[in-house]
Amino acid sequence: MTSAALLADGVAVLGLTASVGADVQAKLLAYLAVLDKWNRTHNLTAIRETDRMITHHLLDSLAVLPHLPSRAGLRVIDIGSGGGLPGIPLAIVRPNWQFVLLDSNFKKATFLRQAAIELPLPNVEVVAARVEQYTPSAPFDIAISRAFSDLAVFAGAGRSLLTPDGRLVAMKGVYPHEELTHLPAGIGVTAIPALKIPGLDGDRHLVIMERAA
Repeated sequence: MTSAALLADGVAVLGLTASVGADVQAKLLAYLAVLDKWNRTHNLTAIRETDRMITHHLLDSLAVLPHLPSRAGLRVIDIGSGGGLPGIPLAIVRPNWQFVLLDSNFKKATFLRQAAIELPLPNVEVVAARVEQYTPSAPFDIAISRAFSDLAVFAGAGRSLLTPDGRLVAMKGVYPHEELTHLPAGIGVTAIPALKIPGLDGDRHLVIMERAA
């Protein structure tokens, strides 16, 4: 099966074909090409096989979309973006959202800027800074992270960046029983949906949190 067919099948299984058409899928594959090129010298991801990058990176990132608001103009920050996951796939699919990709690693931030230029992604801003030192020009509706830290650290760092009704969205593997017991005061869990990623074995969960009233 070609890479294009594998991605198209996965998008269909996720029920996203209407919003992730052929042109969008081509741009997602172009992102993987840029990631693969940089990965040869910068160690952005341990996954190097194209098929696994489609399932473990692209489809894994896209699976969160049904659990996010759909309105235009959403402001999203990807904390600890690394190689651009999930921020770049989401920015490709949602061009009417504004994204900040935040990473403290200078080399990773350099890659993110180059990817945003090459693809191109005018709705993406890259910031090379630690989250504790970052002050946004405006608050975010969503703070999302795939591999930044445990839930307590993510919630503690991300909540100050949100609008009053903003959401913290953490992408996790197995159900994080232990981490949930250590959430800081003032953070409430609204949902923990299980995600089924086409072609990816193992548990995946999304922990959606908000500031408690």
